[in-house]
Amino acid sequence: MRVTRALLAHACSALSGLLQFAAPADQVLSRFFREHRGLGQNERAFVAETASAVLRRKRSLEAAAGSADPRALVAAALLRTQGFSARALEGLLDESLMRRIRDARNAELAPAVRADLPDWLWEKLVDQHGEDEALRIAQGLLNSAPLDLRVNLARLERNGARARLGDDGLQAADTPYSPAGLRIAGRPAINRHPLFVEGLLEVQDEGSQLLAWLLAPRRGEMIGDYCAGAGGKTLAVAMLMRGTGRIYAMDISAKRLAALAPRAARAGVTSVHTLVLGEDDARARRLAGKLDRVLVDAPCSGFGTLRRNPDLKWRHGPEAIAELAAKQRRILGAAARLVRPGGRLVYATCSILREENDAVVAEFQNEHPDFRSLSCAELLAAQRIALDTGERLRLLPHLHGTDGFYAAAFSKTSFS
Repeated sequence: MRVTRALLAHACSALSGLLQFAAPADQVLSRFFREHRGLGQNERAFVAETASAVLRRKRSLEAAAGSADPRALVAAALLRTQGFSARALEGLLDESLMRRIRDARNAELAPAVRADLPDWLWEKLVDQHGEDEALRIAQGLLNSAPLDLRVNLARLERNGARARLGDDGLQAADTPYSPAGLRIAGRPAINRHPLFVEGLLEVQDEGSQLLAWLLAPRRGEMIGDYCAGAGGKTLAVAMLMRGTGRIYAMDISAKRLAALAPRAARAGVTSVHTLVLGEDDARARRLAGKLDRVLVDAPCSGFGTLRRNPDLKWRHGPEAIAELAAKQRRILGAAARLVRPGGRLVYATCSILREENDAVVAEFQNEHPDFRSLSCAELLAAQRIALDTGERLRLLPHLHGTDGFYAAAFSKTSFS
């Protein structure tokens, strides 16, 4: 679209608010658009895409522009990532700035700047993977995420969902690992499609979908989703149980859990019971040692989701990681008390950092010898999912096309 002075000013204004990193980027943008209701759909898309490009590549764009000023960053994003020519922006931006941006060379940048990561996060990835693989991981996280859907297999086969989407002009392909996944080309308004409205589709990254198969619930069992949030994984588990058994969706946030009720109703799920941790602790204690399977998708840095949430790498610092790891250890220990002897416990994060993953699991194993480690590769193979990342599930965008995910599975052998 044609860039005007007014549109450029809107993009700079929105970016100024985002760069304060006082709240999640989607919340900041939503507030900006509420305050500027006169912007049309294409104008809103331009502002959102330009701002997102800056958040993804802030360090390399700052280096190219020689400035952290929002107007300079918008100019760098338009010229280096959004496909605009200097001619298209002539008269709107300073010519010397555009020349400096155009002449900048990435090869001359420090590795962390080329990776568009803060130094501390780059150093952690290099420590874990080596510099070459760290750069591949970082580059994979710079790409835009695809739109992944989960077909509600309890009510519709994947082939049928793919065909119906195709009939409506939406190109969908089976995800390579999740038996319920479809990957959609482009960014259609899927929440308006009849399959979504009828509860036959949910938006869910393929990596997140796989956690339900890792938990592998059986019909009639009692299941706990310990950090359920709005219930995306809860509904995936319910799908595999075909409406039988009982699922306890637990979270400290009553507001997040409240969002589950309409989603469950839309999906035709009646086996979910919500439990607000901190308010219903007596109910939670009564479940101790009784649940067949418990999923702990722990609150984390979210660094595995940087394709979708690039602001996270600028909003979280190393001190936040230490605080999150301490919280994760407490949550995993509390959730473990709910598992019956012979039951299964799955710990997962959408982080790519050792501190939130292997380190948390190692401490848990030291303190809970009654939990025996299970091979995630073998558990998935038993579900006819050919994905072998070793004993732990480790997913990365550049290797698997999913968000970054980690999971560890355990079986409780006896009472502690």
